[in-house]
Amino acid sequence: MVGSFLMGWLGVVFKSDISRVSDLLAIGLTTGYLGSLTTFSGWNQKMLDLSVKGHWVLSSLGFVIGLSLAAISIIFGVDSAKISKSLLGRRKPTSISGISYSSCTRHMVVMVVLLSMVGLLYGVSVVLEKRKFDSGGSEAELWLACMVAPLGVWIRWSLAPLNGRGLGRARLLKWVPFGTLIANVSACCVMAALATVKKAVNSKSCDTVATGLQFGLMGCLSTVSTFIAEFHAMRESSHIWRAYAYAAFTIVASFSLGTFFYSLPVWTQGYK
Repeated sequence: MVGSFLMGWLGVVFKSDISRVSDLLAIGLTTGYLGSLTTFSGWNQKMLDLSVKGHWVLSSLGFVIGLSLAAISIIFGVDSAKISKSLLGRRKPTSISGISYSSCTRHMVVMVVLLSMVGLLYGVSVVLEKRKFDSGGSEAELWLACMVAPLGVWIRWSLAPLNGRGLGRARLLKWVPFGTLIANVSACCVMAALATVKKAVNSKSCDTVATGLQFGLMGCLSTVSTFIAEFHAMRESSHIWRAYAYAAFTIVASFSLGTFFYSLPVWTQGYK
C-alpha cells in the first residue's frame, strides 16, 4: 500500500518535475526504490501457501483485496499529490550557476553519488554475510538478499523497454506492458521453485540461500507499484477493460505457474 501510494506521488504526478532535475533520479526513485519496496512474487507466494493448505477462498480473497487496496492507494496518492502540487503552485525549471537541471553534469553527479552508496552498502553486506552465513537465521538471509537485490532491479529495468513495444512486426497487443509482465511472472515462478527446494532439501544453508534469493533477487525483480501504476493508467484511458484484463492475466498466470512449481510437488511428495 505504501509503495503504491508513493508511486502516485513520485511515479505519476511529480515524475516530470523530478525528471527535470535528473532522469536518472526519476528512474532510481520509481523503478529502483518503489519497484523494490513492493513485491508481486512475495504476494503470490503467500497466496500459494494458503492454497496448498486448502484455503482456496482465502487465497482468492487475498488477490481481490490486495489488488483493491493497491488500486485505492495509488488513487489516493495521485489525488493527494495533485492537491499538494496545486497548493505549492507550479514553478518553472530554473538553473543553478547557468547549468540546466537536465545537464550532463548533474546526471553524472547523481550517478556518482548513487553508485558510491550502492558500492558502500554492497561492501557492508558482503562482510556481514560472511560473518552470519554459518550460523544461518534471518540476519544471514537479509544480508544475502541485500547482495542480490541490485541484480533483480537491473533485470527489471532491462525488461522495461519491452513495455509498449507489442508482439511481432505488427506490434500486436501494444498496450500490454510485457516487460513488467515478464518480470512479475518469471519472479513468481522462481520464487515458487525456491520454496519447493527449501522443503525438499530442508537444511540451514539451503534455507539461507533460497530465502535470500527469494527476498532479494525475486522480491526486487517483481513489483506491485509499477504493476498498479500501469493498471491505474489503463483505468484512466478510454479502454478500461484493458486494466482488468492485464491484472487478471498477470495474477492467473503467476498463480497457475506457481501452483505447478510449488503446490503440485508439495501435494505429490508430501512435503511439510
